Amino acid sequence: MRSVRGMRIASAVVAGGLVLGAAACGEAPKDDNNAGGSGDKKFSACMVTDVGGIDDKSFNTSAWKGLQEAKKANDKIDIKNVQSKAEADYEVNLTGFVNQKCDFILAVGGLMSDATKKAAAANPKQQFAIVDANPGVDNIYPMQFDTAQAAFQAGYLAAGMSKSGKVGTYGGLPIPPVTIFMDGFADGVAYYNKAKGKNVQVLGWDKATQKGSFTNDFVKQDEGKKVSDALVAQGADIIMPVAGGAGLGTTSAAKASGGKYSVVWVDVDGCESTPDCAAIMTTVVKNIPDAVKEAVLKAAGGEQLQAKPGFVGTLANNGVSIAPYHDFDSKVPADLKAEVDKIKADIAAGTITVTSKAQPTK
Repeated sequence: MRSVRGMRIASAVVAGGLVLGAAACGEAPKDDNNAGGSGDKKFSACMVTDVGGIDDKSFNTSAWKGLQEAKKANDKIDIKNVQSKAEADYEVNLTGFVNQKCDFILAVGGLMSDATKKAAAANPKQQFAIVDANPGVDNIYPMQFDTAQAAFQAGYLAAGMSKSGKVGTYGGLPIPPVTIFMDGFADGVAYYNKAKGKNVQVLGWDKATQKGSFTNDFVKQDEGKKVSDALVAQGADIIMPVAGGAGLGTTSAAKASGGKYSVVWVDVDGCESTPDCAAIMTTVVKNIPDAVKEAVLKAAGGEQLQAKPGFVGTLANNGVSIAPYHDFDSKVPADLKAEVDKIKADIAAGTITVTSKAQPTK
């Protein structure tokens, strides 16, 4: 598949499609002011959100932005979404869009994998797509992201910026879309140690044992703060939360700490999606909007999108990246910036191989 064009993402923040807040279920699908007044046949692209809802400033918002961008590029595309209040709503909402005869049905997030697989198996002629999962069914087009590659850069950066010699990470749940970030981050720190003869420690995650610190929640900010407070107490001065909205407990506390510690954010540039830019060194970015936009445009153009080859975002195709340093730009030494850039080139070229048990497979 053609590589996704790089585009800065201006929406939010979550790992693995696990998102913030709650939304109403069973509400009328939200159309984007697109009642087709002309007699022309419209292509309908319909999205089922995860439990966070369309306005989560997060994972769902990113996917919805992709649909909006597709509509801007092709005015024959109609878009709508329906919001899920609980996991039990996923299959109901997907089937509802099948019954509405949507041409393209998008599921957002790894938690929707089983429901999407079931709906697709029951409707083999229906085009489905999903973000952050690959159920392995022909009529589900998977969009996945090798975030370990960009997190490797972030780990190297964190190791180079740490004054205490200890950095930390924690997750929401020990599931692949979360642990892939943590694996890459740990390996980036290890690569820095090898290159520099240092011994920067990673707290909160052991790649070898796949054990670490988790909030077991993707919403409660106090849980995120509790876990990061423990890591800071152990000496960590840079922390990467991979826990959705729970991670905002870490960014706000880091901002209030007056520089005692800082944060690496995930999924969408934290300086564009949170109020805590002053504490955010960079973000491990997942380019969901471009992947969704391209999938919808291809489907609207008559292309049958299938499980193989699907799409995997990498550093080489701009599907993943690290965000600008923003308020830290003047604090990151020029030689460290150059080393982080070289790591991107080396990973893209295959000179450095980044591995994780959680990496997406085609």
